[in-house]
Amino acid sequence: MIKPVSVNAFTGGRAAKPPPLVRELDDSHRAAVLRHFLTLEAGDRHLRFGSATSDTIIERYVANLIFSRDALFGVFNGALDLVGIAHLAYVPSANEGPHSAEFGVSVLHDSRHRGLGAALLARAAVHARNTHINTLFVHCLAKNKAMMHLAQKLGMRVEFAYGDADAYLILPPANAQSILHEASQEQMADLDYALKANLKQSKQIWRWFYGMQSQS
Repeated sequence: MIKPVSVNAFTGGRAAKPPPLVRELDDSHRAAVLRHFLTLEAGDRHLRFGSATSDTIIERYVANLIFSRDALFGVFNGALDLVGIAHLAYVPSANEGPHSAEFGVSVLHDSRHRGLGAALLARAAVHARNTHINTLFVHCLAKNKAMMHLAQKLGMRVEFAYGDADAYLILPPANAQSILHEASQEQMADLDYALKANLKQSKQIWRWFYGMQSQS
């Protein structure tokens, strides 16, 4: 029997370093999502999608994403590139509405070991909880040690069979604390994105200005 995860696992606890800010994505980010997946190396694509994945397959996958049905989350760097992406896919059930969701994550090579995977999983878990999902699961290759380490670190039960691995997490019902936590996280991520966008625009203006100065 899997015990429900503690509220503090996804909504608090003091950390020595603030976790990366995770922003919910929408259809306007589709091109950035595509660039992220196309940047993944062959081995990373294999771990993320479970098999060898060509550019054509990735393009089809991104084109078929429905942001209003599933939930996608991302971590942006200063250049507004998506360096980490989580996909929370809701699984239809026989009863009213989905009761479980599958979590998938990818982080670009140069942005690993910074807590992005844990931040994305925590953000997705809180969102799943607040949208009445009671079971979060991960299906991946057993050799995906990074994903398995992340799952176990956050209290997921992991089962191995025939080269694959499944991890499960029972989520407690939503409450005022979890809803407020998600809202505050999204607000901070939106502010962080706006600041990065303004800084990027300022740098572009200064580069243009100095370029004009050097030509005069």
